[in-house]
Amino acid sequence: MLPQKQAEEAMMSSLTQTIEREEGEREEVKGEASHFSFKNLLWHGGSAYDAWFSCASNQVAQVLLTLPYSFSQLGMLSGIIFQIFYGLLGSYTAYLISILYIEYRSRKEKENVSFKNHVIQWFEVLEGLLGPYWKAIGLAFNCTFLLFGSVIQLIACASNIYYINDHLDKRTWTYIFGACCATTVFIPSFHNYRMWSFLGLGMTTYTAWYLTIAALVHGQVENVTHSGPNKLVLYFTGATNILYTFGGHAVTVEIMHAMWKPQKFKYIYLYATLYVFTLTLPSAIAVYWAFGDQLLDHSNAFSLLPRSGWRDTGVILMLIHQFITFGFACTPLYFVWEKVIGMHDTKSICLRALARLPVVIPIWFLAIIFPFFGPINSAVGALLVSFTVYIIPASAHMLTYRSASARQNAAEKLPFFIPNWTVMYVVNAFVVVWVLVVGFGFGGWASMTNFIRQVDTFGLFAKCYQCQPKALASNHTLHR
Repeated sequence: MLPQKQAEEAMMSSLTQTIEREEGEREEVKGEASHFSFKNLLWHGGSAYDAWFSCASNQVAQVLLTLPYSFSQLGMLSGIIFQIFYGLLGSYTAYLISILYIEYRSRKEKENVSFKNHVIQWFEVLEGLLGPYWKAIGLAFNCTFLLFGSVIQLIACASNIYYINDHLDKRTWTYIFGACCATTVFIPSFHNYRMWSFLGLGMTTYTAWYLTIAALVHGQVENVTHSGPNKLVLYFTGATNILYTFGGHAVTVEIMHAMWKPQKFKYIYLYATLYVFTLTLPSAIAVYWAFGDQLLDHSNAFSLLPRSGWRDTGVILMLIHQFITFGFACTPLYFVWEKVIGMHDTKSICLRALARLPVVIPIWFLAIIFPFFGPINSAVGALLVSFTVYIIPASAHMLTYRSASARQNAAEKLPFFIPNWTVMYVVNAFVVVWVLVVGFGFGGWASMTNFIRQVDTFGLFAKCYQCQPKALASNHTLHR
């Protein structure tokens, strides 16, 4: 009787999702009757392909430019191993998040709860499955991570544009791009990132292959050395930056909720990660091969490549992509703020945009205080990403299915690569222990040591972080 009961529940869940899909399609058809269809093609996304583009585009942004820096800290072999390891680990915890979302939604649908005008978020999933304390933990870590994730995008904008136009210092460029990125308040939800996700992934693909080809064409610098790893602080700082690289699934629930069929998401993040490997591995390997230990003092890979039209194109494309990624990181924060002030159900885009503006102000301010492009990634990775997208999802999954009845009535079956629940718990426990000890423990110590060193060297509110003196920069350019 038990298998029959599970089959009936699965059928009911599938039926509910089918009905929701049909209702969504009817609403879209109505919209198409009054709007130009080309607009819907570019603006309204909810397919598995849209989710894939969103995941791949959001996963690799400015961090692409810091991975060669991480390789100089880790060494070639460790850099490659950590990329593959954390890429697969991140895909696994993204899978866990998707399972918990489906579990939460299926339980709520049985209670006849409607999400028609409500975007489900990660902290709500935790509250629904584990209670208010887990909601508080999830909300604190997720919001803080997304806040600093947005800060990092602003810092990256200023760092990149400086290599095209150094007439203004990086702090001034941060002011300018803070105002530009504030326009993301007008993008209602992840449904509306279809065009931007597609363009964003194209931009990072160009930049990654530009870095690879330009480094190979440039060749190795004279007397190049590859001494890494030679310091534990640098080693774990580099490892934590890679942990941060593949921990971009803090927006997984929002991307799933934007899908017409969220149950299709389960392996999308893995497929996105496999594509991202084709961008991050060749570019980091090539740039580190060409410049070696010089990268220890150049956290942005653009800084070592000679200026050309190809490089300037890469810089401009990354600037646009960082605007998109800023929106990805900020949109969940916008949702949280709307719910706090009671504006989440408002249909007016202009009113919602006005209500969202206060979210941008602290991001702008923090980007000016901590302009440490590169080191801040590792600090955020160790202190926030480690919990937000690794430890909390794995722990929440174990607690959600701790009882025999919960496992028997699970909305989703175990994945094909996990034979039974014992293995699932062993894998989850390994994720928690590894990330807690290596990511948060050693990584936190190393990244904060390096971060404090940057503060001591450059100071808070640094006007132009890692900028060469103008005369030296001119001679360097002429020599190139």
